[in-house]
Amino acid sequence: MSKEITINKEEYGSILKQALEQIRTARIVIAKQLNSATQSVYWNLGKLLFEKQISEGYGSGVVKQLSVDLKNEFPDMGLSPRNLWDMKRFYERYHSADEKLRQAVAVLSWGHNLLLINKVQEIEAVLFYATEAVTKGWSRDILLNAIKMDSYTYAQKQIKSHNFNETLPPIDADYANEAFKDNYNLGFLGITEHVKELELEKRLVEKIKSFVLELGKGFSFIGNQHRLEYNNKEYFVDMLFFHRGLRSLVAIELKIGSFKAEYVGKMNLYLSLLDKLEKGENENQSIGIILCADKDHLDVEIALQDINKPIGVAEYQLLLPKDELQELLVNEIKASEEENHGNPEIK
Repeated sequence: MSKEITINKEEYGSILKQALEQIRTARIVIAKQLNSATQSVYWNLGKLLFEKQISEGYGSGVVKQLSVDLKNEFPDMGLSPRNLWDMKRFYERYHSADEKLRQAVAVLSWGHNLLLINKVQEIEAVLFYATEAVTKGWSRDILLNAIKMDSYTYAQKQIKSHNFNETLPPIDADYANEAFKDNYNLGFLGITEHVKELELEKRLVEKIKSFVLELGKGFSFIGNQHRLEYNNKEYFVDMLFFHRGLRSLVAIELKIGSFKAEYVGKMNLYLSLLDKLEKGENENQSIGIILCADKDHLDVEIALQDINKPIGVAEYQLLLPKDELQELLVNEIKASEEENHGNPEIK
């Protein structure tokens, strides 16, 4: 008879967490492989039409007949005439593009690629949206929202406010600069009126999956109002995360109003306490992010001067897009669903 092995709840929780991460990672890999295989087929069909110089107009009859014959052999592949023309456009757009862009679009779903083909003209913008969609796991609706809000143009205008280059090793500084954004969109909270900081924090915790998605790849949520005790005093960090790539604890402080220099001193204290009390032996120093409704880059720059802890200051967009944009997005999504009706493989 085998002896039953028992472990405590904490050890089991660790095993469960690692098992879930393994499964999720595997699913992401499989999904990327499937997308890549599908794109390879569509790429080659588009290349065939391109090289045979089949163009809309005189070539429409050829494509219609090709669609009929292909669907007889592969009825579940969505090989409609319109889809075949889209494959040709897909190949035309990217066959001479650089490798980085081709790799980015290759792992996106066909539905994502159709949005990029139809909605985004500038190649640099395509690379931005494709990279964001891959690294953050954006759905088609989120990608459409980002395009309508012109997130690419907005990102180009942002001056990142942090002291990572001065407080982190060069490799970690570069990574942190990529991992943290200057602006976060919290429109998924559905807040349309003024709220207090605790209410904002409560809403974020309630929708923590959406918030982690907005933060980006690599973040794991530890808790909110995280308690730190030192010298018989208590301190509470609004939200605490761990970033796997940076191997660092990440403290986030939420501020309803504009940035104030005093926020930096408070965050500097929290990071000192986290490094002293909770940082693991093989972990890097903790990083702080102050999320404000508004900031002035020069105010942040002077406040961070002479601070030796890595701190970034970012803005957030709290309100949903304007009514006109919301209505436009709904109409776009409905139209897209109607166009893809009957082609269940286009997602």
